[in-house]
Amino acid sequence: MENIEEILADETLTEESLQELKAWLFRENIRLVTAETELKEKQEKFTQEKKQFQTEMKEINRKMSAERERILKDSQLVDEKLEIIKEGFRKLDLDRRRLEKDQARVSAEKELIEESGIYENFSDVSIFFHGVKSPLTLKKRYKDLSKIFHPDNLAGDTEMIQRINREYENLKREYEKYRQA
Repeated sequence: MENIEEILADETLTEESLQELKAWLFRENIRLVTAETELKEKQEKFTQEKKQFQTEMKEINRKMSAERERILKDSQLVDEKLEIIKEGFRKLDLDRRRLEKDQARVSAEKELIEESGIYENFSDVSIFFHGVKSPLTLKKRYKDLSKIFHPDNLAGDTEMIQRINREYENLKREYEKYRQA
């Protein structure tokens, strides 16, 4: 409709046009009140959605912080495990090198003993220690023989165990002399 002031200023206004104007104003007032109510409802809904969004964002941020912290701890744990594994490999490598040195030393000693024929010099070596070429083998053979011929056993023999002991001590002394030389 036209501007209300212009309509009211018009002198040719009739009762019917006033009624029409009144009805229009009433409808317009209802439309404005309804629009205002809808606007307030939308504002309240928007405010609630905003609060809910903020709450959700806080929760998501809290979860993300916790997840970042967990990932950081996991990363540190993996780094620590990796260091432990690296240290283990270093120790294994050192042990391998020591073992190789020991094997080389033992091999050299064995060759030296075999070349010198230290055990071949004993013509009186009994059948008990025949074929023994190293101190470790000598010791093992002695222990085995001691178990078999110990006087407390049924097959034990005091004289035999004394003979085994004498021969073992002689061979052991000879080996130690040779090793010191």
